[in-house]
Amino acid sequence: MKRTQIAIATVSTMPAEPLEEKLRSYAAAGFRNVELQLGEAKRWIAQGRRSADLRQLLASLGLQCRGGFECPVECFSDDARRRANHQLLAANARLLDELGGGAMVVGTDGPAENTLEALSEIGQTLAKLVEQFPQTVSLAVEFNWSPIVKSLRSAVLVAQAARHPRVGILFDTAHYHCTSSKLEDIDQASVALFKHVHINDMLPKPGEHSQCNDDRVLPGSGRGCLDVKEIVRRIERFGYTGYFSLEMFNQDLWRAASSKISGDMYQSMVGLCE
Repeated sequence: MKRTQIAIATVSTMPAEPLEEKLRSYAAAGFRNVELQLGEAKRWIAQGRRSADLRQLLASLGLQCRGGFECPVECFSDDARRRANHQLLAANARLLDELGGGAMVVGTDGPAENTLEALSEIGQTLAKLVEQFPQTVSLAVEFNWSPIVKSLRSAVLVAQAARHPRVGILFDTAHYHCTSSKLEDIDQASVALFKHVHINDMLPKPGEHSQCNDDRVLPGSGRGCLDVKEIVRRIERFGYTGYFSLEMFNQDLWRAASSKISGDMYQSMVGLCE
């Protein structure tokens, strides 16, 4: 990983803290790339502003938007609910395009019965949905943010079924730890589908006893159990050249102002750089 590939997801710091304060703290710490929680971005814009104002703020701080997320994709709900959900995601994709583009990270709903055929149906739905997006925005399905896409291998089947260059996978080290995913699943075929990567370490618990959000700790903190650097090396060995976004849901970090912790967060990512 190079420093130019380091990013931070805005959910990593206090949810109630004003977005502008977060962004200023990230920039001061050394971050140059951000992944936005799009609901947070829309609330900022709704205060009498425009998307152009947020893009200008990012630029003034030397930051660039590299992706975002808000909600999962409805693939199996009734027609009205699915239509409304897809309209929301298409609007979010237009906002993401206006802010600089990148990967739209999504989970999915699930069918009444989990089958391999249902994974194909999800992929086909994502392929149709991404056609409503601007060309700058791709879809990255996050395994374990779904009742059926529960591992890297199942995410690969979804992306392969989509057969669309802008539908791929969000790889997250926490979800990797908490699911049946294995290091050998990170291979040429899977990494070719990676659109974005989330980075975090995990408390030393067996995956099946871990909380995929609450048990996240900073890489290099000495509290985790994952060889995050080796995972990053393996991802890069198979050709990934995109962004690595720190994504934390740690309650201790959430209690602190971003100005107090952004420096430690940035250094935790620098420690993974070669």
